[in-house]
Amino acid sequence: MTQTVAIPTRQRHRRVVLAPVIGLVVLAICGLVVVGLVAARIGVGAVFVGAICALLPVGPVVAAFLWVDRWEPEPPRLLQLAFLWGAGFAALSALLINSSAALAADDLLGRGTGDVLGAVAIAPFVEEAVKGLFLVGLLVFMRREIDGIVDGIVYAGLVAAGFAFTENILYMGRAFAEGVGTETGSVLTVLVLRGVFSPFAHPLFTSMTGIAVGLAAGSRRVGTRVLWVLGGYLCAVALHALWNGSATLGGSGTFITVYVAIMLPVFVATIVLIIWQRRREQRTVADQLPGFAAAGWIAQSEVELLASLAGRRGWRRAVRSRSGPAAARAVAEYQAAVTEMAFMRARIARGAVQQRAQQRNDEMLLLLKKARAKALGMPDALSAAWKQAPPPGWEPPTIMVAPGGRPAPAPTPPPWPAQGPGPGYGPRPGPPPPGYGPRPGYGPPPGHGGPPPSHRP
Repeated sequence: MTQTVAIPTRQRHRRVVLAPVIGLVVLAICGLVVVGLVAARIGVGAVFVGAICALLPVGPVVAAFLWVDRWEPEPPRLLQLAFLWGAGFAALSALLINSSAALAADDLLGRGTGDVLGAVAIAPFVEEAVKGLFLVGLLVFMRREIDGIVDGIVYAGLVAAGFAFTENILYMGRAFAEGVGTETGSVLTVLVLRGVFSPFAHPLFTSMTGIAVGLAAGSRRVGTRVLWVLGGYLCAVALHALWNGSATLGGSGTFITVYVAIMLPVFVATIVLIIWQRRREQRTVADQLPGFAAAGWIAQSEVELLASLAGRRGWRRAVRSRSGPAAARAVAEYQAAVTEMAFMRARIARGAVQQRAQQRNDEMLLLLKKARAKALGMPDALSAAWKQAPPPGWEPPTIMVAPGGRPAPAPTPPPWPAQGPGPGYGPRPGPPPPGYGPRPGYGPPPGHGGPPPSHRP
């Protein structure tokens, strides 16, 4: 049996709390610097108007990617970092590099060439590189957070949404500054073009890198991962350059042709890919659940509810109506832990996780048991999934109180009655399947049977 080494409390706090906070602060400072540079160009009033207008499209775009992320919600703090990376670091880096390159092009090739060359040849390479750097960082340092294409698209979309938000402040603020007293509808025109007809332009470009990162996360070889990321980045650059080129070099007819003939089909194809991958994720979880129930990690009657988003949503709704939002959140955390465990075991099965696979399995199983124990400490949290009446004499576990007056979850699931397993667990299917090991404390108490000696700890 492998033994998991506990992370020291101080080191864990530095990694889990301090590091993300420092990252958020640094990225926020980058955003403030960008706002200051833009204000120096177009004025504080124009920046204020641009920020108000830029807020309108960013909400629906972010909400769309959070909706896509429902099966296995990513850590909220990491999603915030992704957005701030795009709005802060990526926007500041792109602004400085693009401006410097445009000035250099004007000096070398003649005045006026910098804007054209910057939009078509420089900006796509620079902007997709600084946006994609966040995704590469996830792949290198936090690969376990990326379970596939959907995760890559979600992180790419949040980074690009942040970048587009800052860029929209510049474009809409500049339209306001240039249109004061002459073109009262200039801000509205830019808002319609960027906020209605193309709010997903930047997310669509960067999603090419996100798809590649999702594929690379499941690859065993480093060289293959590099090729995936490079190919996705070049696809993002090509789409970005085509978009900018049609708007800069061609007329309105050329832009509309590119928009309808290329961008819309690619956008629709990306949506189809997301739907297909989400259904694939659902099958991955559904295939793992029977083994979890056989091993005693979850209740048998929970398999059907955990196998679909509708079942999970109905379960949380029932718990919320009976026991309040705290119990519903505990169930949501338990559902997320089951999903994480299913994805991780699927990756191990296909060979995507080779180093420390058993250790990661044990760590994830411990998190699953803790999430279940927390849910059991909430009235009706797990019993809402049971299809039979509770056994005679069974009562919900008592919610213990930890030091400081805070409720602590009950440490164990409900006891197994003498006549058989608890409600909703169904008939015991025999020994656990290979690779699942003994039932980790979810079997009946001594004297009521149990797994064969060969399966005992």
